[in-house]
Amino acid sequence: MTQIEAHITGTVWKIEVAVGDAVEEGDTVAILESMKMEMPVEAEDPGTVARILVEEGQAVKEGDPLVELE
Repeated sequence: MTQIEAHITGTVWKIEVAVGDAVEEGDTVAILESMKMEMPVEAEDPGTVARILVEEGQAVKEGDPLVELE
C-alpha cells in the first residue's frame, strides 16, 4: 500500500478520485485549500485507489494521509 499525504496544512476542498479508480504518476487525487489558495495533491506512483481516508471539508495537517493506493 502506498499513501498519498498532504503536502501542506489546510482543508480538503475536493476529492478527485473514487475507490477503484486507476491513477498514474502526476494525477491529481485531491485539492487542498490553504490561505485561500487551491493546491492540487498528485499521486507520486501509479496504482489503484484502495481507500479514501479524508472527507471534503476536513482539516488536515502536512503529512496526514489522504488516499491509499494498492
